[in-house]
Amino acid sequence: MEKHRGFPGRLPSSDFQFTIRHANKKGATPLIARERFRDRKAADRRADEGFMAALWEHFGEEPFVRGNLDAGRLSWLFGREVVPAEEPFDPQSYDALLRIDVRKARASFPQVFEPDAPEPADDDDWDEGED
Repeated sequence: MEKHRGFPGRLPSSDFQFTIRHANKKGATPLIARERFRDRKAADRRADEGFMAALWEHFGEEPFVRGNLDAGRLSWLFGREVVPAEEPFDPQSYDALLRIDVRKARASFPQVFEPDAPEPADDDDWDEGED
C-alpha cells in the first residue's frame, strides 16, 4: 500500500479521517458511491470539502493511487468528483488509480478551486432523497 507522504491524516480540529495507517489484512475496503443527501450535517460537508481540497492540493489533475487514502472518505466523493482513472477498475485494490473530475469537483466545491467563489446556492451536488 502506497503511503501518500505530506497528505493530511485528518481534517484539522476534527475526528474526520483522511488516511489510514496500515493496510487491512483482509484486503482493502471496497470503494462505493455513497449518496449525499441535502440534510447531511454541516460538519460532514466541511469534511468533504476539506478532503477535496487536500486531494486537489496534493494531486491536482494527475491520476493518483488510492494507497492509504481512507475508503470511507473517498466513497463520499467516488463516482462524482473522484472517478476511476483506469479500466478495468478494481474498487477493492490499494493500487487502484483514481483522478479528480475537475468539472464536477469545481461545481460541487467551488471554494476549493476559487476561495472567493460563493457557496453553491441550491446544494446542487447533493443527491435527492431522504436519509
